[in-house]
Amino acid sequence: MGMVYAEITLKNYCDEVQVNTGVIKPEDIRTATVTAMVDTGSMNLVITEELCQKLGLAIKGKKPTQVASGHKVMCKVTDVVEVCWKNRETYLPALVVPGTEQVLLGAIPLEIMDLTVNPCTQELVGVHGDEIEYIVF
Repeated sequence: MGMVYAEITLKNYCDEVQVNTGVIKPEDIRTATVTAMVDTGSMNLVITEELCQKLGLAIKGKKPTQVASGHKVMCKVTDVVEVCWKNRETYLPALVVPGTEQVLLGAIPLEIMDLTVNPCTQELVGVHGDEIEYIVF
């Protein structure tokens, strides 16, 4: 299977909280629409240092992370980011991997948004169709 990319919008969730409390206006939410590589072999959302700065994300800590080459590197862990794809969204921290130039949309945000890769069309699609269905057991 080849590379799969998807256009996603990332927002600084702390800005959204400040809008809800009247501290800033909705147009002041720091937002970026990017083309992300859908990487089912990665667990997390990975962003670039430049994108982290553009969104004004606070760094909550660092953690050792194994990258595709098998090496372990120290990655920054950001404050919460809102990830939007079409009519779906999720909220989670991102990893800033040193030297990365590509945003990666990993398995955890895909699972939360009920998304998968269609191997025939090589597109990101809803696991249960285009409409979101929340299933509670």
